[in-house]
Amino acid sequence: MGWARCEGRVVVTADLDYARLLALARVDHSGLVLFRGGNFSESQMLSMMGRVLVAVPEAELPRNIVVVDRQRVRRRVLPI
Repeated sequence: MGWARCEGRVVVTADLDYARLLALARVDHSGLVLFRGGNFSESQMLSMMGRVLVAVPEAELPRNIVVVDRQRVRRRVLPI
């Protein structure tokens, strides 16, 4: 997470701990895209990531936690 924050990157993961760590640290940058709801194939992940980029402008990703599942994309602005 520290590297992502320093580099202005967004972490893409299915690990729920990242969202908890960002919330506890009250971080207002270093965004997160969190995939939930099971194992996904590469093509499913790419399709879902496409939905993320439609729902959240790329420039805003570093200031958001975006939760993606099979049905929807939700976002919360950091800090949470």
